[in-house]
Amino acid sequence: MTDTTAFDWRSFLLRWSGEWADSLPDGEARGGDDEAARQARWLGFPPASEERIAAVEERLGRRMPPSYREFLKVSDGWRHAGGFVWLLAGTEDAHWHDNESGLADVFEEYLDEDAGPEERREADLWRRGLQLDVESDATHVLMDPEDVDEDGEWAVYTWAGWRAAPPERHANFLEFMRDMHREFHSLRARRGDGEPVFANDTTRKLDAQVEEARLEALRGGWERAVKMLDEAKAYGRPRAAGLGDQVRRLLGQTSMVYFDGLVTDPRYARELLPPLVAEHAAHSYRDDSTLTFHLRGADDDLVALAYATLDEVRNGTYRYTAAGPFGEAVERARELARWGDTDGAWRTLVNAVPLWEPLGPDHLAPLGWVTDPVLGPLLTPERGRELLSTPRDGQAGGTPGPTAGLDPDDLAWLAEPDPGGHRTSYRFVLVEGVEPEELPGRLADGDGTVLNEPMTFWEARRRSLHHQREFSSYDDRALMAVGRAGTGWSFAFDGDPAPFDRRRFVSPAAAAGAGTRAVVVWSGLRTWHGEPFFHLSVAEDGVEQYAFTYADGEIRQSGEIPRALDPSRFFGDMKDGAEAERSLLEAVTGQFGAHLPRHAIVNGRLHTFATRSWTRPPRDGETYTVIRMHRGTARPADGGRTESEGPGSS
Repeated sequence: MTDTTAFDWRSFLLRWSGEWADSLPDGEARGGDDEAARQARWLGFPPASEERIAAVEERLGRRMPPSYREFLKVSDGWRHAGGFVWLLAGTEDAHWHDNESGLADVFEEYLDEDAGPEERREADLWRRGLQLDVESDATHVLMDPEDVDEDGEWAVYTWAGWRAAPPERHANFLEFMRDMHREFHSLRARRGDGEPVFANDTTRKLDAQVEEARLEALRGGWERAVKMLDEAKAYGRPRAAGLGDQVRRLLGQTSMVYFDGLVTDPRYARELLPPLVAEHAAHSYRDDSTLTFHLRGADDDLVALAYATLDEVRNGTYRYTAAGPFGEAVERARELARWGDTDGAWRTLVNAVPLWEPLGPDHLAPLGWVTDPVLGPLLTPERGRELLSTPRDGQAGGTPGPTAGLDPDDLAWLAEPDPGGHRTSYRFVLVEGVEPEELPGRLADGDGTVLNEPMTFWEARRRSLHHQREFSSYDDRALMAVGRAGTGWSFAFDGDPAPFDRRRFVSPAAAAGAGTRAVVVWSGLRTWHGEPFFHLSVAEDGVEQYAFTYADGEIRQSGEIPRALDPSRFFGDMKDGAEAERSLLEAVTGQFGAHLPRHAIVNGRLHTFATRSWTRPPRDGETYTVIRMHRGTARPADGGRTESEGPGSS
């Protein structure tokens, strides 16, 4: 609650008037009223007497809200309220709008049957509002007698058709005038050539505030810094937006973050351009005509760098680097992240932040890494706050507590529905004592299979399908992401496997476990198609030791299964597939001590490769289908044709 009656209107309006007068270029032609206001250093009018205020209240049939009354006692009207209202009403000109503009009808046209009270209230504003704009650039200022707070203050609404936005609400007349003072400052701060420097007590105070906010942010006090920067930004002060955007981007905010005033500075471009370009790439749909909109004033070299960075971002080849010890930590973090240890990668990165070297005085924190395809997924809002709370660039401050890790130390998280509801079936292979890059040699045909560059599973799937020309109903080559599964284990994971065919399934455990141990799990206890199923097989030194498959309500098993994994404990009277799945995954974790990195699999980018088929070849008399896609000139309109072949083809 603001005590609007205690506000010093005269000092505020005198300061505003003086700032306006000093901002006018010498020799500029202006109307008589404006010239008189410049010489008098006063944008207002004589104060309204209590009798005049009482008279307008009687004419309108309502008592005026407190802040407007107090304003009238100092000035009965106002010139140049912001940049688009040239004359604001006093006691003589204030009147009920009564849909004079016809905007009530316009707004009501857009209301549908589901329109809520607020939308209808907004449309009706044009009938009930008190109009304060007398002369303006197609801008309306209305006080709403039905939007009243506990102090009797009426909300003020401003609207201009050329802004293509709904009416903007100001809590009361005092806040409206403060906002218009900010608007005046913001417009005057963009000085053209030959215009006087816009400097006054307000700008000097705010510029000092920006510098204090910069130091406060480096000390780790980002919340206080953002408040100071946002206030200065509202007044159009240089640096404020560019500094504040660095904080916002590390909090995970991408919309309306442009690093204004800094991104075109060659000193900061290699840190600030990548996140700006990445946001463009995410929403441009290959229309790059707007890329340079927020690079106005940049030289040709910087624009060329922007386009080169855009190509790297789209191709997934952008790689963040930094100088000194922090840069060395970045490389260690990337190595951990590309094998799935995102928690370890984050701790490596954030622990090195005190060693980070800024590129210039207005560089608040390392930023380019959020665009790196491997490092970027490490960022969460909580982690962004941790980084921002860490003192850097030699500033003293308290060290924040570490954010909680994102990866549980088990496999049971796989039994939880994923946010998009996509993961209803999955399969994975755990191999002990080998590195992830060795898995293609154990799970793929031939020695030529190499790992793809890190990408999300869905990116890898799209790329794989784009290059695939043959599809076979008997061939089940899994596209699997690889990484480390805790101490001493590596994993290969497929989050969207083909349908499970118990009759033709061949476990890869034996091949994967040559000279070591391997565990294979394939779960479809929550699958949308077919009956629920679950498979577990364990091999050692290339020989399957035990296995079981639950499918069609039956259990088939082989070998001596440890009691902890005995399927009868989980499927004897299965009523809840998710609970059975969770219990089984907990038992596998307890038996082998391995786990899968949730954050890397769900949100990160990992190396992938295609395995050999998980199904045996067809036997004589078994039916299967092969579909080949051909490229050529004389082809159907969709660019391809299909053919089926094979014994008993269908």
